[in-house]
Parts: sequence; C-alpha cells; structure tokens
Amino acid sequence: MDAFVQFLDKHLSGPIARIAEQRHLRAIRDGVISALPFIIVGSFFLIIAFPPLPQDWAITMWAKENAGQILIPYRMTMFIMSLYISFGIGHNLAKSYNLDPLAGSQLAIMAFLMTIAPKVMDGAGFVLPMTNLGGHGLFVAMLASIFAVEVLRFCKQRNLMIKLPDQVPPSLLRSFEALIPVAIVLLIMTIITVVFKIDLHGLVDKIIAPLVKAGDSLPGILIPVILITFFWAFGIHGVSIVGTIARPLWEVYLAKNAEAVAAGQAIPHVAPETFFQWYVWVGGSGATLGLVLCMLLFAKSNYHKTLGKTVIVPGIFNINEPVIFGMPIVLNPVLIIPFVIVPVITASLSYYATVLGLVNPTYIMVPWTLPAPIGAYLATGGDWRAIILVVINILISFLIYIPFFKMYDKKVVDQEREAEETATM
Repeated sequence: MDAFVQFLDKHLSGPIARIAEQRHLRAIRDGVISALPFIIVGSFFLIIAFPPLPQDWAITMWAKENAGQILIPYRMTMFIMSLYISFGIGHNLAKSYNLDPLAGSQLAIMAFLMTIAPKVMDGAGFVLPMTNLGGHGLFVAMLASIFAVEVLRFCKQRNLMIKLPDQVPPSLLRSFEALIPVAIVLLIMTIITVVFKIDLHGLVDKIIAPLVKAGDSLPGILIPVILITFFWAFGIHGVSIVGTIARPLWEVYLAKNAEAVAAGQAIPHVAPETFFQWYVWVGGSGATLGLVLCMLLFAKSNYHKTLGKTVIVPGIFNINEPVIFGMPIVLNPVLIIPFVIVPVITASLSYYATVLGLVNPTYIMVPWTLPAPIGAYLATGGDWRAIILVVINILISFLIYIPFFKMYDKKVVDQEREAEETATM
C-alpha cells in the first residue's frame, strides 16, 4: 500500500497538484473565490423575484409585478460576476509576481471591458451590453486579465515605466509607473476590438463549445466525482485539485442558469457546482453522512460509538474531514470502496432526475454549510422535489455504507478486545 501511495504521489497526484498550483490557475481560482460573496448574496434576489410559493398568493403576484426592480441587485452582482472575477484575477496574479496588486486589478478590468464593444441605441447614446459581463464572458475575462498583468510584468522587467523621484508620494509613483502598461494594453485591445472588429467572446464560445457540452454530460459529471474521491482516499484534498481546474466551467453553468431564470427561459445546464454540492457531496466528499448514520446506529466498537457522536453535527453541515481522517477513510481498503462508489451512484441518479425534469436544475449559490435538504431546496429556487432527491441520496449512501462499515467495525472491535486482554495480562 505504501508503495502504491508513493507511486500515485509521484506519477499522478503530484503532477496534477502542481498543475493546480500553477500561478495562472491559482490566480483564476482565487479570483473566482473572491467573487463568491457577490454571487451568493446576488443570487438570493432570484428567490425574492421568483418566490417558491403558490402563484395566487399576494406576495407571489407582487414579486411578479416588481421583478424588474427586485432583480437590479442581482444584475449588479451575480449577473456581472466576470467583472468582479476579472478584478480578483488581476489582483492575485499581480501579487504573485510582486507587482502592484491594484494596478494589476485595474488593468485586468480595463482589458476585459475593452473586449465588449459599446452599441449605439436611439435616445440612449452608447450602451455597454451586460451579457458578456456575466458568466458568458468568464473565459474571456480570464484571458484578458492574464494578458493585462503579463504586460505589466513585461514592462516592469524591461524597465518600461515612467520613473519619478523618490520624494513623490507612493500612490502617485505607482500611478505613473502604470502609464505605459495601460497604454500598451489599451492600444492592443483597441486594435483587436475596434480596428479589426474581432468578437473575442464569440470566438471563445466556438472554441470551448465542446468542453461546455462535455462537462454538462454524465461522463463530464462522473470524471470529477471519481477523481475527487480517489484523491481524498489517499489523503489528498481532491476538491482543491480538481475544483481549481473545473470550477470556472461550473461557474459558467451557474451564471447561465441564473440568467435563464431571470429572463423567464428554460434552465439550460445540469452541472453547476451547486449540483455536486447538494446532490453528490451530502455530508462532504464521499457522501459520508450515510457513514456517520451507520456509526450512530450500528457501531459495536467504543471508538466508532464515540466518533459517530462527535462527527454527526459537522457532517450535517457538510464538514467531513473528521470522518475522513478520524475513521480513517484515508488508506482504508474497506471504506475506500463505498467512498468512491456512493457518489458515482448519487451523481448518476441526480443527473437523470434533473434531465428528466423530476427536479429543477440548480441556479442559486447558497452557503455550502447549510444542511443538504435546505441547500438543495434553496439552490433550485424552492423545488420541494429536491428535498426528496437529497433524502433518497442519503438513504442510498446509508445502505451502501452499512456492510462495509460493519465489516470494518468488527475489525476495530477485535482490536479493542485484544488491547483489553493485553492490558489485563
């Protein structure tokens, strides 16, 4: 087993972890995370605008009549998430290069905005279309932000900056140092967008269309599920590794689902991150809430009786590191099997339930520490069927974990008995 773990670390988890910690991917990850408060709070206004209540209730009719006004906070937060994420990417990437983070974030926003050509509307003058400021423009926001910071780094390395005497206030000094990078980025983006009229968003759409389609399919769901649980089984934080690569795509799905709801259209995507959070990772990675219930109901060993009482509350709130390392599941040949199998089954069931219209797709980002039935109910905009699906998934997890847990618990009971016998000799 030790040799196998070393092999995985050298040939699989190590290289993937290094990819996940690559400077630009890390900046994208941290940039997306920095925008989560705006995404979470903004998405709740979708619930207010479309309350999960009967249509003939007064509050529902009021919300329908005033939906345009109610959705303004949503449109200024989650709907333009790429703008906030662009700022975060520029800040984190510049900081990783020991450049001025504020200059990096401002350059990133400018470069991103330059990819969106203003339109002239009668009576309104120039208008900036908002569609590409949301999830639709996320990939372009990433590329534009990285390009802008790399220009800043290039100018810094080649000393292509206006220098002022040291007596000048630092804020003014940094402003003048950014003049040449701003001019370069602005000129290049103007040539692309204005002179050659290249639609970067349309171009990127065509390039990533196969990826978007694949990630929203059953294989596209199962691959990250298997990888995450596989890495966790060997003590490697699977979500940190796989999520860094997959999260930008998940955010696009979530944003497009929210935009469709706000526009009164059919929800297009099955697999935003919220799908995994509320249907697959019930109790945490590996869907370990079922295992915790097994400990509470069937444990014979003193250790598992005590552990079950300790981890039930964190498990309800989707915190399962105490289970993963306390059982332990890590490097446990008995419990690794259901740890991987359960999420594959619940993900497949939830995928087909969503595709067949048995539950609404998720489109609202709610705090991940909510108990799963509540989180799923809110994430689907108040679909009571989501609660039933979560309960079914918990039951599946519980039933599959039972035989494996009993097998492992018996082993622990034998170990405890041997320890007691040794102590009394």
